Amino acid sequence: MVQAPEISLAALAPLLFVLGAACVGVLVEAFGPPEGRHRVQVAVALVGTLGGLVTSLLLAGERQVTAGGALAVDGPAVFLQATIAGLGALSVLLFAERSLDPARSAFVAAAAVPAGSPRDRELMTSSRVQTEVYPLTGFAVGGMMLFVAANDLLVMFVALEVLSLPLYLISGLARRRRLLSQEAAVKYFLLGAFASAFFLYGLALVYGATGSVRLADIRAAAAVGGTDLLLVLGLALLVVGLMFKASVAPFHAWTPDVYQGAPTPVTAFMAACTKVAAFGAILRLLYVAFGTSEWTWRPLVYGIAIVSMVVGAVLGLTQTDLKRMLAYSSIAHAGFLLTGVLGLNGGADAAGSGLGATMFYLLAYGLTTLGAFAVLTLVRDGAGEATHLSRWAGLARRSPLTAAVMALFLLALAGIPLTSGFTAKFAVFRAAIDAGAWPLVVVALLASAVAAFFYLRVIVLMYFAEPVVDGPTVGVPGLPTTIVLAVTVTATVVLGIAPGAVLDVAERAAIFVG
Repeated sequence: MVQAPEISLAALAPLLFVLGAACVGVLVEAFGPPEGRHRVQVAVALVGTLGGLVTSLLLAGERQVTAGGALAVDGPAVFLQATIAGLGALSVLLFAERSLDPARSAFVAAAAVPAGSPRDRELMTSSRVQTEVYPLTGFAVGGMMLFVAANDLLVMFVALEVLSLPLYLISGLARRRRLLSQEAAVKYFLLGAFASAFFLYGLALVYGATGSVRLADIRAAAAVGGTDLLLVLGLALLVVGLMFKASVAPFHAWTPDVYQGAPTPVTAFMAACTKVAAFGAILRLLYVAFGTSEWTWRPLVYGIAIVSMVVGAVLGLTQTDLKRMLAYSSIAHAGFLLTGVLGLNGGADAAGSGLGATMFYLLAYGLTTLGAFAVLTLVRDGAGEATHLSRWAGLARRSPLTAAVMALFLLALAGIPLTSGFTAKFAVFRAAIDAGAWPLVVVALLASAVAAFFYLRVIVLMYFAEPVVDGPTVGVPGLPTTIVLAVTVTATVVLGIAPGAVLDVAERAAIFVG
């Protein structure tokens, strides 16, 4: 007789909220009247994401494994699920903005219409609004929340696909620059399929070496036979698949093109939420499944971190497009995050300061990045967002407040003191030094100094360059974007000046359950 697994509905409440709202969104899309559908979809998406945030916060302190051992509800899972849900709610608000574009939306009115056709040109100025993006975003957020709580490799793979497939679709839904957007979606899909194949092949090898896909069983097998070639190769392939999703060099080829081609609100969503989800899965895999045999992955992560920091910092210097610059910024930050991952101290049950510091970094980086892309949506010319650096010259004279907000986010990304970025970098660097990885911290400091140049270059352009003739306009944000900017600016300042409470929460949550 097959016994049904025990399932704690309370522990699964965040997932049920988000995925349930996404299913309701599909029904609204199929059966709801076109009039008012946009408002209904926004409301449903916000109820799902905010419900996921609240229920995640209510689970603080829980430590259990449910769904037949497939899902773990512990400190890191709850903290990261709350982070993803909160960032997802802010992203939905960016999607809902309708006051900046003359066509009232950043998304194409009908995705199936061929780009450049007469019908496409007609819909370019139509007030018709794309609403399929909201349930797709809900499924992506649900997949991300499942990703960080997966307690076996098979569920982790399913979550990877659930979060990835909607992202492939919504990356190609830009109303303007349609061909660039569609090219980005195709590149993301093809490279994402390769990464998923790497992950699946690694899963098969690990199963062959250990006889299980459960992370706790893999840890027990790795402690006994950590030199097994199948196990080491399987771990390497799993890491490759996860590093792709985290935009870590040298697995970053998709990042600049997709960041540039996707609708800017979608780019913000990917940059913030996907980074949190991918690193959540990386932390759980390395700390829980291989935490007692870190010699198998520590040199690999060490090398990848250096490559990612150098590639992101150096190639970011050559960019003239702000979205591509922020893409290389995300690659450099992925390397900084890996320095925190190397701050392992004691395996799954005592992950140490590296885990707490990395989770705090993910929260700070997600909020700052979301805010930077929100500002980017405000500066516009005839073709949409003015993303070329030359268009931002003298912006401070046109809109001092917009320039000041963007400067704050850029300083935070650069890690300047009294911003959240400085606190986050200090925390992960200290954890890495405590774990003996001080040479990596030296490389990280040098990369931070290089990367600071391209952030400061934008600030110099905004404040000290002459405004361009017929320069871009600065749109007045509607309520959704105003809320996003208010939240992200406040968080960037507070997490820089008084981060103690959130750091303490992250440190207390930094214990996995096997």
